Amino acid sequence: MLSDKSVLVTGGTGSFGKRFVGTILSRFPGIKRLVVYSRDELKQFEMSQTFPDTQYKGIRYFIGDIRDASRLRRALEGIDVVIHAAALKQVPAAEYNPFECIKTNVLGAQNLIDACLDSHVHSVVALSTDKAAAPINLYGATKLCSDKLFVAANNIKGNRDLKFSVVRYGNVLGSRGSVIPFFLHRSASGVLPITDPAMTRFNISLQQGVEMVLWTLDNAWGGEVFVPKIPSYRIVDVASAIAPECEQRVVGIRPGEKIHEEMITESDSLNTVDLGNYYAILPSGGLYTLADYVAATGARAVAPMFSYNSGTNPNFLTVAQLQGLIAEYLDTRARGIEH
Repeated sequence: MLSDKSVLVTGGTGSFGKRFVGTILSRFPGIKRLVVYSRDELKQFEMSQTFPDTQYKGIRYFIGDIRDASRLRRALEGIDVVIHAAALKQVPAAEYNPFECIKTNVLGAQNLIDACLDSHVHSVVALSTDKAAAPINLYGATKLCSDKLFVAANNIKGNRDLKFSVVRYGNVLGSRGSVIPFFLHRSASGVLPITDPAMTRFNISLQQGVEMVLWTLDNAWGGEVFVPKIPSYRIVDVASAIAPECEQRVVGIRPGEKIHEEMITESDSLNTVDLGNYYAILPSGGLYTLADYVAATGARAVAPMFSYNSGTNPNFLTVAQLQGLIAEYLDTRARGIEH
């Protein structure tokens, strides 16, 4: 699929970017060029120690910010495929610095769309978040806006051989800033802060996210928001799995947090289909009809008023399953592998 292609990953030094790059280099050794586009020179230097250009002839490290439209256009010269993973993601930081989040997540998304339209890119997959469904915080609102921009970009591509799609998934257990490393750090104190005992979240591994993006590159028509079928977990179960001896102290939710996350709202159900391992929220514009999509893919329309919520999800991780995932996280961290 990607052999003899040129691929650019925005936010390429993040958790997803590093796992994606490692997967691509091992699975498609014939890749022509793999460009890691990010703004942090230190992270690029550190990543180049793992994936040096002396060993991986196609890799390139390109310093740039998605806020910089001219730099993006230069980076996209000769690129066939773009994976858009760059974003400001921390909810409290976005609440405190709202327009900085807008500059990156919204204006940066449009910069990328414009640059792709002005180049010879064929496929674009943008990463989204469960917080973009019925958002109550600034981060989620910017990602919903970003999703809409990428979906609508298919309306203005003209006769270009170009498609834009979105993948939306939940929390990556063990990624930087997530609950596992936070609880592991706090467990030594004997107290784990619990925002709300009822809180739930969706869970996906980094590798599952990578595989979903690769599947999307192979199967997207353009304009879909793809959502994976993944399990949920309870915050209290994560605490019990990490440190059952610790006190679980309820501290209240942070600004902009939900008790449960959604990935598909009831309002989305009219345009949503079930593809087996994934759902797809189809564009409501005139790109193609739900009936045409169902007929061509074998998908089935979901029931009216269907929603996909981490609290009502029938699939929950047990404490024992969470302990297994935590052990895997600790093992990969000990071996210096990005989880």
